Amino acid sequence: MKTILPDGHSLAEMASTFAALGSEQRLVVLQMLVRAGPEGLSIGELGQRSGVTGSTLTHHMKILAAAGLVRQERQGRSIICAAVSYEEIEALSGFLMSQCCADRETPCHTKEPHEHG
Repeated sequence: MKTILPDGHSLAEMASTFAALGSEQRLVVLQMLVRAGPEGLSIGELGQRSGVTGSTLTHHMKILAAAGLVRQERQGRSIICAAVSYEEIEALSGFLMSQCCADRETPCHTKEPHEHG
């Protein structure tokens, strides 16, 4: 039976997306794109900032794009820009926090920061 989460994602999709983040280099690439903002970066700039270049960067971008975490598009003849998919990042974060403190007698999950102890 396929488990569907309240946001419409399946548990299998979430697991696949987290698996795509199972590389230090992919996390660095994603972090650089998050830092760059919605405009994204050219592949060259992304490579410079992340220290991941060439076919390795292409490989990691394919995995992140397949997981829905980044978008790529051509601009002009050959410049490829990359941008993070903030909606998917927020969905991952929401998935992790959706059950915060659910088993406590008094749930603590609020939009305000709280202590876990």
